[in-house]
Amino acid sequence: MDGVFLVDKPAGVTSRDVVNKLSKQLGIKKIGHVGTLDPFATGLLVVVAGKGTKISPFLEKVDKQYIATLKLGIKTDTLDLEGKIIETKEVPELDKETITNVLKSFVGKLDQVPPMFSAIKCNGVPLYKLARSNIEVERKVRTIEIYKVRLISFKGDEIRFSVCCSKGTYIRTFGEQIAEKLGTVGHLIKLKRTKVGNFNLKDAHAPNKIAACHLIECTEALSHMDIVVVDDKLTADIKNGKTIELSNHDQQVLFVDETNNVLAVYEKINDNIYKCVRGLF
Repeated sequence: MDGVFLVDKPAGVTSRDVVNKLSKQLGIKKIGHVGTLDPFATGLLVVVAGKGTKISPFLEKVDKQYIATLKLGIKTDTLDLEGKIIETKEVPELDKETITNVLKSFVGKLDQVPPMFSAIKCNGVPLYKLARSNIEVERKVRTIEIYKVRLISFKGDEIRFSVCCSKGTYIRTFGEQIAEKLGTVGHLIKLKRTKVGNFNLKDAHAPNKIAACHLIECTEALSHMDIVVVDDKLTADIKNGKTIELSNHDQQVLFVDETNNVLAVYEKINDNIYKCVRGLF
């Protein structure tokens, strides 16, 4: 099986747990996932299988949407409800207008320092493993973008909001940043991913319900890209990694053959000349 599965991940399991389950369930050896969801998080997990693992880099770059619940007044070392409390702070008197304005103030480019409890690696070791050993290392600031953020509800010391953001955004860190701007501290108690690029949570299935019929072929999975259908001659050239001349196309294109099999992703290098960046056959 070559393609993508959309999984509705439950809370309490890791993204790797889901992948391992599907590997046994469907008898797939070559399988992985795009974009890690923390154990406490739920929602859309994109699982790639077979040749689908080759398209992972092009699925990781897409925008994502989440619904999160932020609890104010308490900060944990993991920035979520699974961590240890490391700070408490009084929550100022807030109203809907104040919170809405603060949320809107984040729209645009935003600098974030990835949390220690993350899958980012330092010298080959995931940061969360270092964090569990009480080792903290310097992390590079990354610039992400918040496209849209909306207050869903506000009650007591809990804020529920939705956010559309660029790849690489840590919603736990974003929650911390929101709390700081409101004059307090906070941590996430709920997080659900609702969209990854063109994929929607409503089209996902629970891990134990996933079957071969739910496979999304690579061409459909990459439908957000500029797709170019080529004949047999160009197919041979593409398989040999030759540069291709194209006009009136995007910076990056997906080549497919006449039977809709994915061939490769090419990128424009100058004028109308494209070179191969990833073979998919």
